[in-house]
Amino acid sequence: MVTRAFTFPGQGSQAIGMGKPLAEAYSAAREVFEEVDDALGEKLSSLMWTGEADDLTLTQNAQPALMAVSVAVIRSLEAEAGFDIGKHTSFVAGHSLGEYSALAASSALTLADTAKLLRTRGQAMQKAVPVGEGAMAALLGLDLEVVEKDVMDPEQSDGICAIANDNAPGQVVISGAKAAVDAAIARAKEAGAKRAMALPVSAPFHCPLMQPAADAMAEALGDVTIAPPKVPLVANVIAEATSDPETIRELLVRQVTGRVRWRESVLWLGTNGADTLVETGTGKVLTGMAKRINRELTNFNVETPDDLEAFGKTL
Repeated sequence: MVTRAFTFPGQGSQAIGMGKPLAEAYSAAREVFEEVDDALGEKLSSLMWTGEADDLTLTQNAQPALMAVSVAVIRSLEAEAGFDIGKHTSFVAGHSLGEYSALAASSALTLADTAKLLRTRGQAMQKAVPVGEGAMAALLGLDLEVVEKDVMDPEQSDGICAIANDNAPGQVVISGAKAAVDAAIARAKEAGAKRAMALPVSAPFHCPLMQPAADAMAEALGDVTIAPPKVPLVANVIAEATSDPETIRELLVRQVTGRVRWRESVLWLGTNGADTLVETGTGKVLTGMAKRINRELTNFNVETPDDLEAFGKTL
């Protein structure tokens, strides 16, 4: 018997045209994009399909857009292939903003609430730190333990710098004040990193500098209903599963400043019965990470109508 976990991508996977083939093929997908447009009071779908890449990359747009495609895949699977997330899936997990996609897909959050929360989240994260004052960097070829021991500065003499993402073996992302991140890049190179490079991002996500955004999300999340998800959520900041709505609410707030423990989350899924990961939505970033984390897992991507048709035959 196959035990599946559905995973949902984070920021960086967006691209102009995302979701358009789904909308052209399936009425269920079109309804998702229309509902997101209505919730936001604007045609986000037009930006996604025919807009400018720079506009789509803005955090406040990329986050609800990526979520919309992921949910459009789920709704299309339900309508076209008889998919039932409670029946055909054991867990959901999402990378950073993908956690919201996972909660919408598993009916813990309504689609409209999720779109509004991600618009708020994107705006709050952008406002938390003035442009140019923060930075993020990818450290490739160093495992988490080496980064913690030889790269991070316990004195924080150059300012705040934290591990933002533990993505996969040899793939760690750091975040913080620009001077502190630059200094950490230099130390990473000295420690033997294959590559240590600044990322083209507009804010230092998942570090303590995001506290104003965490405060904004605490307020926004306090105004929405969170239901128990149809299947447990493997949450970023604890790398284990929960189905308790109040715990989920708290973890979503902590996630803004906390580490995305993706490597540990995938390992947790493997040791708790999952044998197949289904990356749901735009891109194949999570699939690439999963192959580095646990080679025994089977991986699917479901993004296009062809993907959906092929995956539907496995149910």
